[in-house]
Amino acid sequence: MTFTRIAAAAAFAALAATSAQAQTEIQWWHSMSGPLGEWVNDLARQYNDSQKDYKVVPTYKGQYDESMTAAVAAFRAGNAPDVLQVFEVGTATMMASKGVIKPVAEVMTTGGAKFDPSVYIPAVAGYYTAPNGQMLSFPFNSSTTIFYYNKDAFKAAGLDPEKAPTTWPEVMAAADKLKASGHKCPYTTSWMSWTQLESFSTWHNTLYATENNGFGGTQARLAFNSPLHVKHFENLAKMAKEGTFVYKGRNNTADAAFPSGECAMMTGSSGLYARVAKDAKFKYGISALPYYPDVKGAPQNTVIGGASLWVMSGKTPEKYKGVASFFNYLSDTKVQSESHKRTGYLPLTTAAYKLTEASGFYEKNPGTDVAVTQMIRKTTDKSRGIRLGNFVQIRTIVDEETEQIWSGKRNAKEALDAAVKRGNEQLERFQRANKG
Repeated sequence: MTFTRIAAAAAFAALAATSAQAQTEIQWWHSMSGPLGEWVNDLARQYNDSQKDYKVVPTYKGQYDESMTAAVAAFRAGNAPDVLQVFEVGTATMMASKGVIKPVAEVMTTGGAKFDPSVYIPAVAGYYTAPNGQMLSFPFNSSTTIFYYNKDAFKAAGLDPEKAPTTWPEVMAAADKLKASGHKCPYTTSWMSWTQLESFSTWHNTLYATENNGFGGTQARLAFNSPLHVKHFENLAKMAKEGTFVYKGRNNTADAAFPSGECAMMTGSSGLYARVAKDAKFKYGISALPYYPDVKGAPQNTVIGGASLWVMSGKTPEKYKGVASFFNYLSDTKVQSESHKRTGYLPLTTAAYKLTEASGFYEKNPGTDVAVTQMIRKTTDKSRGIRLGNFVQIRTIVDEETEQIWSGKRNAKEALDAAVKRGNEQLERFQRANKG
């Protein structure tokens, strides 16, 4: 190589190094794996390619509870990420974490990005907004609970594959026929507390907790051992005993059971759509959550799930400017619409919903609008959402106590009474810690 070429190469390397140094990195910790992890990586790559000042670096940190724990440890050690994805049950805890986060409304304003909270779907934006009207975190992968069913299995069982069961009695009747046809897992569910208690409550316009499900203050106490809740779990217990409901485990463990064809019906996250669309080798249907037709006011609306993005405190102005730029990109109508179509998560803005509808996506993919229509209904004080302190621990308690039902060690009332008692102890602890 000649001296001239060596000099040119060195100059190019130096220029590249300078360019790389000038780019501000934004560390983003998340909990998306599989097809959703691919989506997150694509979002970061597309944003990075759209401009040269910032580079978003997404890092998978385990499931939601694991990533939240890791972030707490990192914050205490002084090396927290710039952006943290936190599931919705961590919202009240994050809100109460004074000095840990920087409100997203503040980040967007000081970062010079256009920010109008009114463009977001009210049920989504309202969940992440403080009592003073300030949006604290950025809505990202908002989901809700929906019903999936295997049309091929329905047909084999003599059921109408184009008609999903709309009530719980219809689900139980369909499960009986599926079992009779030889299906070993007629019905399963993921996220027991979220699908069978939290969304179940708001869908039936029934309180999950007092003080309007926690929105009224930290003095809220659990109320999911009502006669309606007990009746529902008695029905699930009967199904479990008969083999028409198969409990697959905590959190999203059951998610693999539907797209694999193992279970014929499932209640779970609308965010599972990406996996179902990719992996299912059978015809499937998507429908609204079942309800009890004798309950006045049902169906009402389901609650938000998924997660939002929280900006951590103590970062440089340039970092916050980069975060604002990235969030502005994520809010783009086309980006929102494409994400919604790809994942099954809700379009976060009204404009994105209208664009998706205009594209003919819902018409070509029946059922993909179910999550949206369940969420954009008018809410009540009982159905706006559920926002409680120590919610992560409460969900674990619900798992522990309801597992006693499936194992035959407790009846439904005993299990729900125990979950309420133990859960209220967590709420009392949270209230004491956040009196100021």
